[in-house]
Order: sequence, then C-alpha cells, then structure tokens
Amino acid sequence: MKISPKAKRNLSKIIPFSVIWLLMGWVIIITEVGLTRNQNLNPETDISFTIPVLIFANIANIIVGFIVGTLEVVYFDKLFNNYSFHLKFLFKFVIYFSLFLFVIIFFYPVAFLLETGISITKIYVWQKLGRFLTSISFLTTLFQLSVSLSLSLIYSAISENLGHHVFLNLFTGKYHQPKVEKRIFMFLDMKSSTSIAEILGHLTYFNLLQKYYDFMSDAIINSYGEVYQYIGDEIVISWPLDKGIENSNCLRCFFNIKDTFEKQNKQLKKQFGLRVDFKAAMHVGEVAIGKIGALKKEIVFSGDVLNTTARIQSLCSPFNSDLLISSELFDLLNTNTYCIKSKGKISLKGRNKKEEILEISRR
Repeated sequence: MKISPKAKRNLSKIIPFSVIWLLMGWVIIITEVGLTRNQNLNPETDISFTIPVLIFANIANIIVGFIVGTLEVVYFDKLFNNYSFHLKFLFKFVIYFSLFLFVIIFFYPVAFLLETGISITKIYVWQKLGRFLTSISFLTTLFQLSVSLSLSLIYSAISENLGHHVFLNLFTGKYHQPKVEKRIFMFLDMKSSTSIAEILGHLTYFNLLQKYYDFMSDAIINSYGEVYQYIGDEIVISWPLDKGIENSNCLRCFFNIKDTFEKQNKQLKKQFGLRVDFKAAMHVGEVAIGKIGALKKEIVFSGDVLNTTARIQSLCSPFNSDLLISSELFDLLNTNTYCIKSKGKISLKGRNKKEEILEISRR
C-alpha cells in the first residue's frame, strides 16, 4: 500500500514523540535501578523491574509517545491553533494528564501480570493497584510522566514554529557546515495585495493571510514541497531537485493550489467580501544552505537562483501571466500535460545572461 505524502509527513512528525518517551523511560528506569540497586523497596505498591516488565515498559512508552504525537499532529495542532502558548500548553497538559491516569490504571495490572503471572481477574491485583494509587510511588510516577509530557509539548511548540524540517536539521546539525544543493524554488504571491490590505484593514487582512496560507498547505505537502519563507503575502516554496521534477511535482503544486482556491473562493467572498488570486514563478539552480545568525539561528538558502526567481516573478504582471518558469527548469520536467508559451529571452535585472521565460497553463 502506497503511503501518501501527507501521511509520510505526519509520521515523520509523530515518530519523534515516541523517541522522546522511550528515551525518558530509559532515563527513569536507569535512575531507579541505580538508586535501588534493582531491589523493590516497596513491594506492597511497586512492580519489580523484571525482563518482561522492562520490555513491556519500553513498548508502553513507545505507544504512549505515538498517541501523544498523533493527537498533537492530527487534532490538537488545529484545535488550539488560535490559543496563546501558555493556554495551549495548559489545556493540552490537562487533557493528556487525564488520559495518563486512565493509562496507568489500565497498564498497572498488565505489568503486575508480567511480573508475577497472577491473573488480572484476581482481587489481590486490584487491591495492590489501590495501594499504589494512594502511595508516594504514584506521585513519583505522575511527576515522571509530567516531565516526559512537558518535553513533548515543548518539542511540539518548537517544531510548529520553526517548521518540522528546519527543527530536525538544526537539531541534527545537517547544515552546521554550509552545503551546496540543487533546488527548485517557487515564489508565489497574492494579486492586488496592496489594495486588498487597504480595503480590509490590518487585522482583517492578517486573518485573510492566515486562511490564504492554510488553503495552500495540502497542495504543498502532497507535492513534497517545503515552505522556506513567508514574506507578507508572498510564500517561497522549495523542492530538492529529485522531488521537484518527479511527476512534475513543482507544477502540480501550483495548479493544485489553484484548484483549492477555486473551491474556497466562495467562502473567502462570504467572509471577506472578495476573491483571492495569485501569480508565481519557478526556477532551478544551486544554492548554498547553512545555519546563519547571531541573535537568532536560521537555516538559510543563498544563491543566484533566488534572485532570478524573484525577477521572473516580477514579470507575471507585465505579461498578465499566472505562472512563469525558466526554460532551464522546464527542460528537466517530463510532462506533456501543460500548454507552454514562450515569452522569449528576457534580460533580467542584475543578470548579464538572457533567460528564456515560459508561460505555463493547463490544457
């Protein structure tokens, strides 16, 4: 079964939560084993660390981390999108904490079964659970869960604000030293944005931008695109070369966004009193990618391809075109499903070499 790009992306965001919970579980187990020399000091309430119990604990941590990650990525990301960080953190913490109380009550008898072989149907098992829930060990367990949960929520907030790929690249040090990569870039911005902002006012226009970018998300994800920057009403999307040319993903992204707005413009018209349209340009070339910044670290792309794409994008209005791309990029794409119209070889500002520009539209 083929996994969709969105599902792959969600999995790549969920898996780190399982890793966090697994690693925190190891830290807690190693600490407890070291302090107690692997002896159960409270046999009336605590469960001993036998091999089956340790295996079960690791599996349970992975499952709990996966559940937290799934809730974060699939549900809570949108549910609490408009809340401040503090309120978002508080509400999520309360929800998860309630969930963990149920998890403890469910998993404790199972762990006891693995330790002793005594069936969970025996009254003694539930008596021991009752003693555990009123013991200092239970409070310690809640504290340990709170630490793991807090780390998960902090990771979620950082990943959400930096972007998943950027956070992982910063964390793993992938671009600690600058690297050269060949990438495709698309610069896409809203048509008549200045007059729209003047009509709507700052706050309403900001809400429109939020909707504007939200509507693009699925098309970008499904084409394996990566958001590099938001600059006012302009978005810069990037693809590694192989991902961008595969199935003409970069072109599909633009036209899928177009289709989305055809469906959503009725809602925008109703909410904001206007329709939204956009224009875009694409180009391909080498960029240097690296971590940069003194007061704030970012992963930055640097290269002539960015300036060239911006120059091509500036020609959309004079040519009355929705999408312009360089012939250099088009030569890499294997597609016959689009109409191509050459605009000739154009002298772009700041470049000595003329660039052939093509207008792309659907048949």
